[in-house]
Amino acid sequence: MMIGDGMGLSQISSGMYSNNNYTSLERSKYVGLIKTHSSNRLITDSAAAGTAMSSGVKTKNTVVGMDENYKPLKNILEICKDLGYSTGIVVTSTIVHATPATYYSKVKSRYQYEDISSQLAQSDINFFIGGGERYFNDRSDNRNLLTEMEDYFFATSIETYKNSKSDKIGYLTSYDDPIEKHKGREPSLPSLVEATIKKLEDLDKPFFLLIEGAQIDWASHDNDPKHMISEMIEFDNTIKKVFDFIENDGNTLVVITADHETGGVAITGGDLLKSKVKNKYVSGSHTATMVPVFSSGYKAHNFKGVYDNTEIFNKLFEIVNQ
Repeated sequence: MMIGDGMGLSQISSGMYSNNNYTSLERSKYVGLIKTHSSNRLITDSAAAGTAMSSGVKTKNTVVGMDENYKPLKNILEICKDLGYSTGIVVTSTIVHATPATYYSKVKSRYQYEDISSQLAQSDINFFIGGGERYFNDRSDNRNLLTEMEDYFFATSIETYKNSKSDKIGYLTSYDDPIEKHKGREPSLPSLVEATIKKLEDLDKPFFLLIEGAQIDWASHDNDPKHMISEMIEFDNTIKKVFDFIENDGNTLVVITADHETGGVAITGGDLLKSKVKNKYVSGSHTATMVPVFSSGYKAHNFKGVYDNTEIFNKLFEIVNQ
């Protein structure tokens, strides 16, 4: 499952035209569209949209992993884990940010970061990568989750991550939010995803992997085309790695979508031969436009058409439970 946070068609197009008029999404077999609204707002936030896609139920903005009456929901990662799957999450935000949190946490507010990290500590996810070390070892309750999570190895670099033979690894890539790609964020998302897929393969079980290109959204909130395009190109390079894997594997599904569009961005000019675009934004926030769904691999045809974002969960549930 790949989520480009805030990634609408203009973000995709901007990345494509800035990358020699090519996107790895062209390798997708099927394309669909999803409606993104939450239960109480036309314009969703990442918590409500992530919960809809991970758990199949519309909820209120800011709510994570619960319905609008705060009843906890079981999400697709947890369902896969119960079926014997290995699991992983790799993101370019903090690991406790709203989108990844909807795949392991249940809280009334997405901003309960310390509660979210405590729930991650109990989640048994095999491999997780993202920023936000502060929510584990610099907490208001003085707990140090890094020492409490005795069954995890905590990597300090991509080399120690790759070299560890543990089947439970956390890699907290920054103390707080990871920096922007165009300012030098490393390790790259493609390298982290490639390493994680290899680890999941080595466990020799079916697996569920969530990958989020989080800062496409942040860049669009800031109306910052340079940031947005660099994040889109990195996410696109990650998609290439995933497609290379599934085309060789033959028994894996990839679904690539967004939780919502951000910024109402348009392409108002540019130069195709020079791989340059000119962007304009109508908003510093999310919009209610539908976002695309790209799918390829096993049972990918299930994801074509136009439907609600809750159907992402329903379609995945049907596949893993057949």
